[in-house]
Amino acid sequence: MKKDLFFMQRALKQAKDASILGEVPVGAVLTLNDEIIAEDHNRSISLNDPSAHAEINVIRKGAEILGNYRLPNTSLYVTLEPCMMCCGALVHARIDNLIFSAADPKSGVVISNSNLLSAEFLNHTVRFRQGPLIEESSDLLKCFFRERRL
Repeated sequence: MKKDLFFMQRALKQAKDASILGEVPVGAVLTLNDEIIAEDHNRSISLNDPSAHAEINVIRKGAEILGNYRLPNTSLYVTLEPCMMCCGALVHARIDNLIFSAADPKSGVVISNSNLLSAEFLNHTVRFRQGPLIEESSDLLKCFFRERRL
């Protein structure tokens, strides 16, 4: 879908901004009615906060902007498959749709290591799909970690 590509391009720009700052290059965009309400990237290193993943950051911003800790009818675009912590936040925030680019074989729990968002015990369903820019998102992460090993 055209809108998926547009929003994921914005998320990828956020990921590139994170990389420039020495953060793991993951970016996210939160939309409501196909309008961006928040965008951010990983900030765990700069904030000394293990919870400052891109997804958490945009959820916090979106909740503040909307004045509600629940974010119904929203979609989250993220350049990397979410981890367990971020999936929990998606459910608690009542986000409707997750669109992610690169799968995460180490920490991803949407499709790679688990199907957490499909668990029957959850009280909210987050629809999810893998979206565009898979290769670009994956390459950015690989390059970042390759450079850090040098």
